[in-house]
Amino acid sequence: MPTISEFYGILIRMYFADHNPPHFHAKYGEYRASFEITTGKLLSGDMPKTATKLIEQWRKLYYNELLQSWDKAKSSTLPDKINPLD
Repeated sequence: MPTISEFYGILIRMYFADHNPPHFHAKYGEYRASFEITTGKLLSGDMPKTATKLIEQWRKLYYNELLQSWDKAKSSTLPDKINPLD
């Protein structure tokens, strides 16, 4: 599972050929969660509120890049790296 971004100790990853809806996985310490790209909805797992807010800011900022990376990962191509949240 490639890491596509990292910021404030949060790792953002995508699986190759993953199931719909388009989503990404986040890891922060012992916390793990997946978020829908289009809505930001928490699909599974658990994440602290502060980390969730940072992830949501990043998702909105890099929405188009996330969808492009999803398309690549869905076709088993290495997704692009996406800038971190500053």
